[in-house]
Amino acid sequence: MRLLVRDRVFGIGDDYWIEDDRGRKVYLVDGKAMRLRDTFELKDTRGRVLVTIRAKMLALRDTMVIEREGEPLATVRRKRLSLLRNHYRVSLVDGTELDVSGKILDREFAIEYEGELLADVSRRWFTVRDTYGVQVVREDADPALLLAVTVCVIRLTERDHSREG
Repeated sequence: MRLLVRDRVFGIGDDYWIEDDRGRKVYLVDGKAMRLRDTFELKDTRGRVLVTIRAKMLALRDTMVIEREGEPLATVRRKRLSLLRNHYRVSLVDGTELDVSGKILDREFAIEYEGELLADVSRRWFTVRDTYGVQVVREDADPALLLAVTVCVIRLTERDHSREG
């Protein structure tokens, strides 16, 4: 499954559609305005909330939490003690861990589980500026979760980058 995301700075209040490779709207990213922390909802075409993404308050390191039906599903944070600056760890509540690494700001990175590719995020498939793709490689993978992870790592990396610059 290949999904097209029109790149934007993920700001509070931003809403935009994610399309499939045929141009059909598949998911809506709904940025919630008037919140103290970053909050996004990933919805299906009927408006049903699939996952909620929140910036975690009072964390030692920047952290985002992905929830499903009000319950925590995963926590996303930059990996400690990594030589790679753009390396993130996703800890699912069931104990599973996903690794995200690559050039996040360039939208060229991979999401893996135990060395196996789950999703590839890339701009190289598109000629349209400010567009990138998320290709979910495994059929049994959860596309909503992988999109939420993508949103989180991009947001965390952009936040880090803006502090430095």
